[in-house]
Amino acid sequence: MAAFHHHLHHHHLHPSADLRRLFHRLTIASSLSILCFSLVYLLTGCCESELADNSELRAPTRDFAASGSGWPHERNGTGSAREGSPGASGEGHAALEANSSGKEWTATRRLPQALIIGVKKGGTRALLEFLRLHPDIRALGSEPHFFDRHYARGLDWYRTMMPKALEGQIVMEKTPRYFVTVETPERVHSMSRDVKLIVVVRDPVTRAISDYTQIISKTPDIPPFESLVFKNRSTGQIDSLWSPLWIGLYAQHLERWLTWFPRSQIHLVSGERLISDPAGEVGKVQDFLGLQRIVTDKHFYFNKTKGFPCLKKPEGSSKPHCLGKTKGRTHASINSEVMQRLRDFYKPHNQRFYQMAGQDFGWQ
Repeated sequence: MAAFHHHLHHHHLHPSADLRRLFHRLTIASSLSILCFSLVYLLTGCCESELADNSELRAPTRDFAASGSGWPHERNGTGSAREGSPGASGEGHAALEANSSGKEWTATRRLPQALIIGVKKGGTRALLEFLRLHPDIRALGSEPHFFDRHYARGLDWYRTMMPKALEGQIVMEKTPRYFVTVETPERVHSMSRDVKLIVVVRDPVTRAISDYTQIISKTPDIPPFESLVFKNRSTGQIDSLWSPLWIGLYAQHLERWLTWFPRSQIHLVSGERLISDPAGEVGKVQDFLGLQRIVTDKHFYFNKTKGFPCLKKPEGSSKPHCLGKTKGRTHASINSEVMQRLRDFYKPHNQRFYQMAGQDFGWQ
């Protein structure tokens, strides 16, 4: 009887021990599964982030291999993007934006590699705003007037004025008075003999009227345009030293720059075509700077009220943007006879300028 009782007792304990062993094994198995899953997750995540970091760091060299002078190499002999190439698609643009904004800690202040040197009332502000859409252009918004007014402050001061830029980005500024200031070409050359120079030119007659329109907006009591144009109204002698007319003697000013820089380093932008075909003119500037044509016609729309192109999406904004109220003013009404006298005066100067420039701008 005792043996039977012992056997019955053993029979009741055995399933309980089995269950405990089974539970113990399941616990170990589940722990191992969680551990393995965690290891796989961590390893996969690290690899992915490492790949992402590496591809982001390599993006600039794929698109803009910087040369010794700090200028990007032009691929296939041109800076224009082709179908299917990085930059011709949204993917290329995104990569460039990551390059421009993602690694701010490597950015430094450098002297400019490109200058918009003129001309006043030619469209320099519009060109600068259009170019600033490019992720590999870093441009100063204000006009520093270093080479014409503040040269005594030195290059170190000038450098502190520049925006921070990454390696491979082009630093630039615009001061339209540089083009007509006698000392400036030599001073710019002493900073850099490799600097690229951009000049926006416009029909000198309409440029002069635009200049005068700006002057009377600030000083309304000045004499009429017609009386300022002539040294002597009765003889019809033009006062070519009056600033609005003197600036339009483009050949005279370009000649000074060609003493210090080769023609290949000076790019001329048509102020008229910058209005009628902004993407085309900005595309040529991007080519000149050795950059891909990222700023294209998709960035512009024509504002009928102002009479010139506006940006659909300016830098750092999702809203359309037009230049300020001071741009696109209605010109002062000028006597038609005076207009013709000015056209006759400028004609030989324009022809000489066309020969020096190697292109006809088609001014009347």
